[in-house]
Amino acid sequence: MKKLFPLLGLALLALTACEGGPSDAPSDQPTTGEPAAITEAALEDHIVTLSSDEFAGRAPSSPGEESTVTYLSDRFAALGLEPGNDGSYSHDVPLVDITADPATASIRVGDPSGGEEIELDYPTDAVVWTTRVVEAAAVEDSEMVFVGYGIVAPEYGWDDYAGLDVEGKTVVILVNDPGYATQNPDLFTGNAMTYYGRWTYKFEEAARQGAAAALVIHQTEPASYGWETVRNSWTGPQFNLRPEDDNMGRVAIEGWLTEETTSAIFQQAGLDLPALQAAALEPDFSAVEMGLTFSSSVQNTLRTSDSRNVIAVLPGSEAPEEYFFYLAHWDHLGTDEALQAAGEDGIYNGAVDNATGTAGLLLLAEAWAAREEPPRRSIVFLAVTAEEQGLLGSKHYGEGPIFPLSRTVAGLNMDGLNYFGPTHDVVVTGHGMSELDGIMEEVAAAAGRRVAPDPTPEAGYYYRSDHFELAKVGVPMIYPNHGIDHVERGVEYGRMRAAEYRAERYHMPTDEYDETWDLSGAVEDLRLYFSFTEAIVDSDTWPQWNEEAEFRAAREASLAAGG
Repeated sequence: MKKLFPLLGLALLALTACEGGPSDAPSDQPTTGEPAAITEAALEDHIVTLSSDEFAGRAPSSPGEESTVTYLSDRFAALGLEPGNDGSYSHDVPLVDITADPATASIRVGDPSGGEEIELDYPTDAVVWTTRVVEAAAVEDSEMVFVGYGIVAPEYGWDDYAGLDVEGKTVVILVNDPGYATQNPDLFTGNAMTYYGRWTYKFEEAARQGAAAALVIHQTEPASYGWETVRNSWTGPQFNLRPEDDNMGRVAIEGWLTEETTSAIFQQAGLDLPALQAAALEPDFSAVEMGLTFSSSVQNTLRTSDSRNVIAVLPGSEAPEEYFFYLAHWDHLGTDEALQAAGEDGIYNGAVDNATGTAGLLLLAEAWAAREEPPRRSIVFLAVTAEEQGLLGSKHYGEGPIFPLSRTVAGLNMDGLNYFGPTHDVVVTGHGMSELDGIMEEVAAAAGRRVAPDPTPEAGYYYRSDHFELAKVGVPMIYPNHGIDHVERGVEYGRMRAAEYRAERYHMPTDEYDETWDLSGAVEDLRLYFSFTEAIVDSDTWPQWNEEAEFRAAREASLAAGG
């Protein structure tokens, strides 16, 4: 699912913003020590091009992709950066578009041969699908088991599947994690969602446990979005990676149940949902056989295609086999031909999301290529595809990295730059996860700015953009976003601009470049990212995940494997 912060969450930053920092907007001309390539004019030029109608909304596997990949590759080549994939700037990403017919789903109470059958209305009561690359998938009379939060987290002493055999069964799972539910700072990470709280993890763990189907109970607050988001996001065409095993290792049926439907089902089974939710907050929770069976079938239409990441490298002078990554997704939503046929603007230009971040990637590449002294370590510039379809380009790279994970030092992701002027603050989503935060705090302070933590950690925004797919395999990744405390106009102005974008432009054809934009704040942020990177690539430090971060074990394993 696409990350919505800062587009939806920026307004909440007013709760934590405070006064302080620079009093004047940065000049378009760099001061001594700042990279000359990073200017408003250069940034505007790239944004205008990438978000133009000629690029047709930059959809994966479309003519707009061809324009975008050519543009990025040509710019990297002109800068003298080396191709990042065995002599090529392109990194193929095999995709499959799965479009499911409205699925059938039902639950039977009691004996599968004669118990009462409850039909689930699609998509009012439930939304179900399969990520298997097959024309049809089904489960029939699969025994249902309530597994609490469906988490196996040894570092927290937690195992909801302990002593349980769910082979061929349907697991029913609560969303988020026990720390959020209790607001207990000593349980998981308290209010801040861990990856164990994300629906993606819950489906993955269910598959590891051998379940046939997995159903997550939707609740608006712990999910951080309403049922309409579920219905809109998981119906219609769904892009997925096209793995060699056709995703046959996933459960046959994945899905969501509304809270109201779940309550009715539990009542039919004679179970007390609130009591079981309370029990699931304890580490010694035992899963509950529900006395119900689940049946569902899905019919798919499949369309395969290939998309491409774009990757370039600036080799390091002393440690060329150690790598720092910059990430930005180049894709957006393409063109709606039905809107165009009706005489409307059907091009989803994606100017903010994410022509700005892609333009920032190009400017950082130009700044590093122009620096008099090359970096001690190598820098990789990775523009990924299919972020809007579920982080697929970055996921494909993370699952089959070109550069060894054990030699990848760290990285920074850009997803939507500042378009309304300079701010006192820079927000770090996922603040507190790694030692990268301290480095950002130091360079921000040197620039007269401050780092602000994510104001809504319970929503799990750290897991909703491309850096996550590298973090998941152990690479320490930082995800900075622009601030909200505008240097001249304050917090209320920042709140107003965020609300305006959310209501009038986000994922709409109206996300177009506007000549009234003030890109000086984006320039300030990019110069900050440049200084942040200098502190890492010109040193021999290896930033680590903090002790409680769920990615620490993966990092330790990759470093050990790489010697």
